Amino acid sequence: MKKYNVTNYIRYKEDLDFCLSVIPDKAFKDYSRKELITVFLPLVENISRRFATSQQASGVMTINDLIQEGSIGLIAAIDRIDWVSLSESDDQELTLKSFLGKRIRGAIRRSIDINRGDMRIPEHKLNEIRKNSGKDRLIVETFFNQIFLSIDNNPNVDDENSMFQIPDNSEPYNIALLNAYLLGIMKEHLTSKEYEVIRLSYGLDCDKMSAKDIADKLEINGAASYVRVSQIKKEAIDKLVDNVPSEQVIDYL
Repeated sequence: MKKYNVTNYIRYKEDLDFCLSVIPDKAFKDYSRKELITVFLPLVENISRRFATSQQASGVMTINDLIQEGSIGLIAAIDRIDWVSLSESDDQELTLKSFLGKRIRGAIRRSIDINRGDMRIPEHKLNEIRKNSGKDRLIVETFFNQIFLSIDNNPNVDDENSMFQIPDNSEPYNIALLNAYLLGIMKEHLTSKEYEVIRLSYGLDCDKMSAKDIADKLEINGAASYVRVSQIKKEAIDKLVDNVPSEQVIDYL
């Protein structure tokens, strides 16, 4: 897969379709190693596309990257097949797909964890969360709290107390990547006014603005217009927590 970029993806599909067409249909144990890998490449793409919505949209990895990493996982899994146990299975195809699929997903997840380079949770903890079927609202709430609170708490370099700040030597966030990801989620779930309030409040692709300046820019009138901006901001964050699926943010935690 490495030689295929986005523009050559169609060529990869055509090559794969041709290879599949010349491989005769036979029992799994009768395939050569190369044939078996080729036969299960469509499974790799099928699994990879389940990651694509969140991971490709966030800019972490393209679908080609996901397929490539899944293919590496497939090759390693093919070499670990227990043919004796497989021969005892009532449904060999289902058993084989289950075995290979688990290792393909693992290879893709590990690659995503390595490449995103942002907030990290140990892999065993990520697996515990994933076993919860991604239905825990607390996951999404934790994500947005970490993001927005970290922006609000970012110390001012001109602060007279800044000399007492302990330097952070950890890997810096990819701010441009994270901002693009947040803006994509916000556009999907928020109204235009809510979107602008959050964007301007946290400076996601612009300079941060005060509540009063945001009220003036968005023509939110009234003596307590800045209070209304704060209300809109809180309502928008609550809406994100309530509506964003946990699987969209889990790999950023």
